[in-house]
Order: sequence, then structure tokens, then C-alpha cells
Amino acid sequence: MTPPAGDRDPAHTPVRVLLCDDHAVVRAGLLALLSSAPGIEVIGEAGDGEEAVALAAALRPDVVLMDLQLGSGIDGIEATRRIAGLPEREAEREVECEAGREVECADGRDDGRDAAGRGAAGRGAPHVLVLTTYDTDADINRAIEAGATGYLLKAERPEELFSAIRAAAAGRSTLSAPVAHRVLAQMRSPRPGLTDRELDILGQLARGLSNREIARALFISEATVKTHLGRIYDKLGVDTRAGAVSVAKEQRLLP
Repeated sequence: MTPPAGDRDPAHTPVRVLLCDDHAVVRAGLLALLSSAPGIEVIGEAGDGEEAVALAAALRPDVVLMDLQLGSGIDGIEATRRIAGLPEREAEREVECEAGREVECADGRDDGRDAAGRGAAGRGAPHVLVLTTYDTDADINRAIEAGATGYLLKAERPEELFSAIRAAAAGRSTLSAPVAHRVLAQMRSPRPGLTDRELDILGQLARGLSNREIARALFISEATVKTHLGRIYDKLGVDTRAGAVSVAKEQRLLP
């Protein structure tokens, strides 16, 4: 049995991992794989976003290995945001106060968090390491903005996954090479903002209108609508209407 967080020695105890993937076969494969890795222990499994958030709050793993597409309910992005926002457990803070450690107590002392934002014994919010097949700019940006510590693709070698989990537990970021390339490309050549006409079309898109209905509403041709949609997709880094609306809401481009 894994000892309570307050009794664990970070130098000699395994990284405690919670798996979140909506495919049972994938979870089983990850469990078998991680069981072979020294210094890593899987303490729980979740099949959807809500379950992942609940287990993360109850078990307080060091790392949550998170898929992005989780079927019904909240997706991996929203689950990541909620997990990253989990508060430090007050009961453990009080125990450390009584032990005289440097945590934020009633007298206002410093909370002793490290550079990763975790408490002295790792009781802050778990770190989320995304493990997915999706590598679009939109997915990467949304995950990072939601608070993900790292972003890996499922095509990575096992050794890379093990290393990323250990890095995430220490609060260090890890990106798959293709993901890092896309992030750097965005920084070097940021996409131009949407024009007023593109914002108009995006607003109509959010209402669920078809290309023909958008054309009628804005007094333009369907061909023009298609041209603008292509530019919107490119600028937002998506390839579907639903993706465009989702990213637009994330970036607060829609009222």
C-alpha cells in the first residue's frame, strides 16, 4: 500500500499515476506498460472526465495521464482545467502547521511550495500529462491553456512516456517532438487574427447555420462563405465546424 502523502519520501517512493482514457483496452495496456516501469505506480483508472476529476481529488496522484477525447461528458481539456484547479487539502495543511513546517498557517507563514507550485510533500493539484493521438494546434493550445504540464502523442516509445511522467511529477514540462515543433512554429509565425467578416461568419456558425443559411443572412454567396470558412479553419488550427466554434469560445472570439 502506498503511504500517505505526508509520510512519503519523494526520493524513494514511486510516482503515483492516475490513468484517464475512455477505452478499457487502452487503459489495460497502459497499466501493464507502467507496471514494468521502475519508480511508477498506477493508483487508479478513470473512464471519463468526471470520474478523473473525482479520483484526482480523492487520491491526489502526482500525475494524471489524460486522454483528450473521452466520449460523453466533459472532455480531457475541461477535466485538465478542473484537476489543475484542485485546492490543497486543508487537513494536511493543518497537520504540517502543527508539525512546525513552513506552510501557510493562521500566522501567515510562507507555504513552502516549490517551483512547480506544489506543496512541500506534493499535495498541491496533480500535474496533468496529456497522452493523445491528436496533435492539432487547437488541441495543443487548449490543453496548455487549461494547465497541462506536458503533451505526449501515443506514438511515443515507452521510455519517453516513463521519462515524461517522472518529469511531470517534478513539475517539468515535456512535449513530443512533433508537438514541440508545432508550438515553435506558432511562436515564430503566429496566425493573423480574424477579420470582421470572418467573425461575422463564425458567429453564424456558432448558431448552427448551414453555409446556405449563412450566405442568406450575410447577403453573400455560398462560395464566399466556403472561402471564409477555409481561412477561419486555418487561422484557428482546426478542420471542422465544431472545432472552429469550440476554439473560438476558448479564445473568447464569440460573445
